[in-house]
Amino acid sequence: MKRKLSSHKKAELNMTSMIDVVFLLLIFFVMTFKIVVPEGDFNIKMPPVSQPRETIDLPPEPLRVRLSASPNGRLTTISLGDRVLGTSFTELRKRVLVLIQQRGGPDKASVEVELAPDDQLRYEYVIEAITAVTGEVKDGQIYKICDKIKFAPRHK
Repeated sequence: MKRKLSSHKKAELNMTSMIDVVFLLLIFFVMTFKIVVPEGDFNIKMPPVSQPRETIDLPPEPLRVRLSASPNGRLTTISLGDRVLGTSFTELRKRVLVLIQQRGGPDKASVEVELAPDDQLRYEYVIEAITAVTGEVKDGQIYKICDKIKFAPRHK
């Protein structure tokens, strides 16, 4: 069988109707496009700049209590700020009470105590330190010294 050679016809596209459709879409999108105000663009009237205050009320520094321990976990020294108080929790209570009285008393001063115990210190000493700085019981009455206690961040 012989094959006939056929003449190949080129396919032609009618570009006129395609261009018409493209322009119709362009006109549609241009006519329906809505311009929106950008987010965060607010029209705010700020007050004029005022003069800075002479004094800024900063919270008082916390009272730092350091509890040092021996390798076996026994308490070796109690330090309040830079002052070494030995191992007496009664002395710690007295010194904290004096410092709080200087700042206006337990009722008026918002004093915070920061405890920094050594890692190997036994918990019983930490509890005693918390008890010494929070208050005391005299004649069946509870006398509050300090309510705010926090632990210092651990150093590596």
